[in-house]
Amino acid sequence: MSPRLQITARNIELKDWIRDEINKKAEKLNEFYSGIIRCRVVVEAPHRHQREGVLYNVRIDMSVPGKELVIEREPNKDFSAALRDAFDAAYRQLEDFARRNRGEIKRHEELPRAKISRVFPDEGYGFLVTPDSREIYFHENSLINRDIRRLEIGAEVRFAEQVGTEGPQASSVMVIEKRTRIPLE
Repeated sequence: MSPRLQITARNIELKDWIRDEINKKAEKLNEFYSGIIRCRVVVEAPHRHQREGVLYNVRIDMSVPGKELVIEREPNKDFSAALRDAFDAAYRQLEDFARRNRGEIKRHEELPRAKISRVFPDEGYGFLVTPDSREIYFHENSLINRDIRRLEIGAEVRFAEQVGTEGPQASSVMVIEKRTRIPLE
């Protein structure tokens, strides 16, 4: 990684052991993801606080294919901790970038489907029937973008299931709109 690594110091003199430590940590990043184009590490001691003394700040800018990753943590009194925290955050960002590049994106489970079996609009509740013939209660407050008075028996819905005081209960009930097909001539 050495030709692609640039170390810059501001208001601080970097001793050889600090440069060696930065090189080791940058090399570990490169071992994890070899597509790093450039890595710039800026170490600074911006100013001296009266009560806290010197605070160290470490910023890492990494260029990877199609993206620039910028890591900047809160300043720290302990230089080693500031360096460790910055490189830990860089590793996590690089890991997320690599995961997205590989197409490993979290997939959310699709909400279950059911049909409206009974509706009592004056009382403000109804029941759904699932494909496995379970009946699930829902309240009008659990309907999303729909008035209970406009529901039709047999309409297909998606819902989230919870345990209610008297059995299964549906929340976030969304009517699945039927799409009309336009014939192609």
